Amino acid sequence: MQMHDQPEEFLESLGVELPDDPSVKTALKQVFGFSEFVARTCQRYPELLDDLLKSRDLQKKYSPDEFSGRLNDILGGVSTGSELASLLRRYRNREMVRIAWRDLAGWADLSETMADLSALADTCIENTFSLLHKWQIKKYGVPVGADGSHQKIVILGLGKLGARELNFSSDVDLMFAYPETGQTRGDGDQVENEAFFTRLSRSFLKLFSDASGEGVLFRVDLRLRPFGENGPLVMSFNATEEYYEAQGREWERYALIKARVVGGDKQAGHTLLKRLKPFVYRRYLDYGMFESLRDMKMGIALEVKRKGLKDNIKLGAGGIREIEFFGQVFQLIRGGVDPDLQEPAILKVLKMLARKKIITQVTCEELVGAYYFLRTTEHRLQEFDDRQTHTLPADSTRRSLLAQSLGFNSWGDFIRELGIHMRQVHYHFTQVLAKESSSREDSRAEKEMDGIWQDFL
Repeated sequence: MQMHDQPEEFLESLGVELPDDPSVKTALKQVFGFSEFVARTCQRYPELLDDLLKSRDLQKKYSPDEFSGRLNDILGGVSTGSELASLLRRYRNREMVRIAWRDLAGWADLSETMADLSALADTCIENTFSLLHKWQIKKYGVPVGADGSHQKIVILGLGKLGARELNFSSDVDLMFAYPETGQTRGDGDQVENEAFFTRLSRSFLKLFSDASGEGVLFRVDLRLRPFGENGPLVMSFNATEEYYEAQGREWERYALIKARVVGGDKQAGHTLLKRLKPFVYRRYLDYGMFESLRDMKMGIALEVKRKGLKDNIKLGAGGIREIEFFGQVFQLIRGGVDPDLQEPAILKVLKMLARKKIITQVTCEELVGAYYFLRTTEHRLQEFDDRQTHTLPADSTRRSLLAQSLGFNSWGDFIRELGIHMRQVHYHFTQVLAKESSSREDSRAEKEMDGIWQDFL
């Protein structure tokens, strides 16, 4: 018996009791047809779907704190790293099935889907660090500052996580910091605060990234931290601030626009972000900043040309990256004198730019409409197999499924609509920071571009 052809009978053979609800049965066929990930996970863990159905969580929109409350209950008696890893992965699988189901069934809009994915990641990060911190204190004591105050790590989320716009199979871009240098105190072996928090960060990365039989929890990307992948895993607030004052580059300002405290000592984290704000949002502009932004824009165009990203809805011409760049350029230029623009979420930024008449209402509507279309397409691509991809499928069957999942009768209808959105986005992208052709060679921009920020974008 095939789970795609007869999903009701297949699930009943696994002991999953379906409710007598036509909307659930209709959604079941649709979701299993559009997502190998959901179908495969429910086949492997039938108790997961049974729980989602009996609890009616599939039909429920979670409140902002619901993810955290549920995970706290699950992890109440955890005492080992292996047990923690297993419970986190089971929790992640359950909630990812729920999020994908609600999206594919049309029970949740894009805003809810992005918010849920971000809240799920936040909760896993926060709870993991909290438990690992408690366990490590038993071995090394409590890290303290100069005045004897207890120190905790600060976890900053960047990129889509920072803006609460996470996609279905996204990496999470993180940065770690701690308030003050010092030493641990207690019965354990005393170590410097930096050593304590470095070991804590390594324990976290091992637990999150370990590809166990239940899959990776979340892929973590730390390349946006000071000094990039060659830098220390965690730095004090003073060292972090000094780095950006002395060596911070334009793309690092761009990256920090979306920075948000996602775990650890949140009050201290807000203090750190406040200290970094003068670097991100400058009150005075200079010619060099405009040139740096133009170099960033040129780097995007060169990458599209060099890699031939025609079918890539994120990185290709007219893709998601160009929408985000369009909005964030105005934030970097005007955010220092207009605090309203110091906003991580791109949709809010675009609408604010229109309200302030910095861009036209037509421009705003075209970019917002394209963002909804492209991000929804991105989710449907990734929900199929829980794989990080932004490339349109070449296989005719996959193309047909993608088009149907987005409400189109045919691949041709979908491609025509996609083309309209991407052409509009690319037009607006070419207009921002536009000037007469430069005599600089493309190689200069290629040499100055840093690679890391291209991946980030």
